[in-house]
Amino acid sequence: MDEKTLMYRSAIIKQLYFANALSCADLSDRINKSLPLTAKILGEMIEDGYVMETGYAASTGGRKPIMYSLKADVMFIVSVAMDQFVTRIVIVNMQGKYVTEIEKFELHLSRTPRELSLLAEKISSVIVKSGIDKDRIIGIGVGMPGFVDTQKGINYSFFETNGTNITGYISEKTGLPVFIDNDSSLVALAELKFGAARSRKNVMVVNIGWGIGLGMIVNGELFRGHNGFAGEFSHIPLFMNGKICSCGKNGCLETETSMLMVLEKAQEGLKSGRASLLKQVSLDAVEEAHENLMATVNKGDRFAVELLSEAGYNIGRGVAILIHLFNPEMIVLSGRGSLAGKIWQAPIQQAINEHCIPRMASNTVIEISALGYQAELIGAAALVMENFGKDTARNNTLNKEQLAPGK
Repeated sequence: MDEKTLMYRSAIIKQLYFANALSCADLSDRINKSLPLTAKILGEMIEDGYVMETGYAASTGGRKPIMYSLKADVMFIVSVAMDQFVTRIVIVNMQGKYVTEIEKFELHLSRTPRELSLLAEKISSVIVKSGIDKDRIIGIGVGMPGFVDTQKGINYSFFETNGTNITGYISEKTGLPVFIDNDSSLVALAELKFGAARSRKNVMVVNIGWGIGLGMIVNGELFRGHNGFAGEFSHIPLFMNGKICSCGKNGCLETETSMLMVLEKAQEGLKSGRASLLKQVSLDAVEEAHENLMATVNKGDRFAVELLSEAGYNIGRGVAILIHLFNPEMIVLSGRGSLAGKIWQAPIQQAINEHCIPRMASNTVIEISALGYQAELIGAAALVMENFGKDTARNNTLNKEQLAPGK
């Protein structure tokens, strides 16, 4: 297969993955190639088993166009979503559906000396257990907290690499291309491609987790900043509380709003005798404690709702700063904390009303993510697809093998 055909096929695969179904005319516009050439490549991809017809589009008055989609099982992506305590791994098909159970395990990044080797072992184990031929996996996408340099494949906050980079290490252990990014950036990528920010131009995506992350969508694209470190929302200095943040500074937004801080306050409240449906909160089992909190909030427990309302108001103070700086059309609340749903909206809106210039805040909508805790997994898969077909030696070799006729 020549390089041009390979490039056209890769472009069509990317467009169909993100859109799910498109007509030939839509594809022609999106890949900026003529309609006859696009139809020819589509026909070849149908013959080779990559693309299928999925019916007709809704009529707009003329002849209904045929719609095309990727065959679900033609290729796969390994998606990895990490936070400071828990890592999840799943394999995704070309229609964005999980084809394995989510493998979830504890991996404490700040105190596990072999975290990188353990991660590589777990990824390899999931692939082997899936029974999927490795030749049909186009890559591994990994979301992780910290200062992530996507180009160098380095996380400056976590992982001891002993002179190599994270992407190179995992790639060597698995034999697959690996791409990494900050967890909040991938949450925002998921919202941009599949969620509340789709077709929006300027959106701030707040990732409510063990910290308070931020993914920024500016002019319809993910904004990472000069070194890729943009969005450290957690570390805006807002409080004179004397609390030491995980970054080493005092009074950061995170010290009053992260889910870890909420759990600490829950633990203190229960010890002081607050009546609540909350079970005993242990910070040695934060995943279980968080699930307990979310379930209790959604039952309307007064103490649990108070905890999130207080955190929400303080998140809203930070959001007010974002509105003044970026004038976004939407704020999306995503990540694990968004499982609490609409509980967040009232206190955040109250803080915006108190701290924002009304003319600036009036056109900004607060939206709860429909993707929720799955957003990082969805974004990690999207990261692989965004890099699919790019002109790198390892990807070109892989693509030639996977996109060859009759594969």
